Parts: sequence; structure tokens; C-alpha cells
Amino acid sequence: MSPRALALTPQEETPVPHGSLSLPARLLLRGFDTEKGRVSGAPDIELAVRAAALVELAGRRIISDVDGVVTPVFDARTGDPVLDELMELAEESRPRTWRAWIGYRARATLDTVRRQLASEGYLSAERKRVFGLFPVTHYGLERAGYVEVLRAEVLGALEGGEPVGRVDEDDAVLAVLAATGKLRRLIPAKARRTHKGRLDHLTARAGGISPELRQSLGDIRAALAAAVKAAEASRASAGGGGGG
Repeated sequence: MSPRALALTPQEETPVPHGSLSLPARLLLRGFDTEKGRVSGAPDIELAVRAAALVELAGRRIISDVDGVVTPVFDARTGDPVLDELMELAEESRPRTWRAWIGYRARATLDTVRRQLASEGYLSAERKRVFGLFPVTHYGLERAGYVEVLRAEVLGALEGGEPVGRVDEDDAVLAVLAATGKLRRLIPAKARRTHKGRLDHLTARAGGISPELRQSLGDIRAALAAAVKAAEASRASAGGGGGG
């Protein structure tokens, strides 16, 4: 995954290097409604964020599928707190498939991403107590202009403004994960259906030239789809509605 400079809108006060944020951080930002300043239309955002972290680690070739088991390169670290936390968890945990890793303690990865983004000024963090007892943190969006640029990149990759072979690999990954994870505020259900074939091509594009990486990305995409479907079924059975 190659970092690149990102042109910012006039709302942004200082330039932000595109490559300074991990894939899970950029995916979470794309889930924010820039008008409401909060994540919207993404009930399974933690699953998509975990999938993005797995994709980045696979792209760095420090985790891989070995005979159906996600296997880390022990003691390999990236310097990013989100990715390194997941590497440590993978080293300490029993063997799991991609599907199992999508959901296993996924909320922890989401929480770490939010804290990281707040510490770097992308999000605001407000501590409150529910019923005066239970501490919770509410996160709001601080860099709406930056997020609008990120969203435009994903939509451009999905809607076919240029040939798939010329789409940036990171944009291809994020378009696929946003669609598969059903970030509906970013990619509505109609767009997912309309561009289903292009999503398949973007998955291949995101895998670069390595057959192993293409296979891992395809497996992670399938695992995310299965995890989201299971979460929707669970909500439906509990009377909370499904997804589209």
C-alpha cells in the first residue's frame, strides 16, 4: 500500500499527508456523516474497520493465511498503534480464520482507531456519564473537508471514473471494504448492486501483483460479508432490523 500526498479543500488549515493514516483509520473517517459530525448508516462499522486492519497487515506481509489459519510474523511491528495492537492480539491468541478474526474483539480495534484519530485532531472526544454512572466517550468529526476528499476518492474508484488498472490500490481496498461493510452513508445499497462487477475487479486491483495477496483480500472480503450478514440476522431476530 503506497502512501501519497492528498490535496485538501480550503476548509483544512494544514496539509495532511495521505499516508500518515492507516487503512482502518481512513475507513472509519469515511463512515462519518460530515453534516452531522458522527458515524451514520454503518451499524457494523467495527467489523469493516477490523477488516481494513487485517488487509493492511496482509498488505505489509506480516500476517498471512497458512492452511486456512491467519498466521502472524512474530515480533513484526509497524509503528502504528492500531495495527500493532492487532499484531499482539494475533500472537497471543489461538489460531483463527479470517472470518473469526473479523469479529473477535473487533470493538477494541474500533476504540483504538477512534482514540488515535482524536489524539491527532481528526475527531473530538467528549467524556460523559450515562445515568451519572457509566463513563462513555462521544466522538465528533473535526476535519469535515478532509473527509469529503476521502469520500470523493472512494466514490471515484467505485463509479468508474478511470480504468480499474489506474485506480490507487488503497482507494480500491477502501471502496471494496466500504461496500462490503455496508457503510450506507458513503455507498448506498443501489450503488453496491450497480457496481458489483467493478467491486470484483477492484478487489483484484487491490491485491497488486501478488497472487497470495489477492487471495487474502478476496478471503477477507468474503469474511466481512459473512460477518455483516450474521450481524444483520442477529439484529433482525432481536427486533432491531436488518440491513440493505
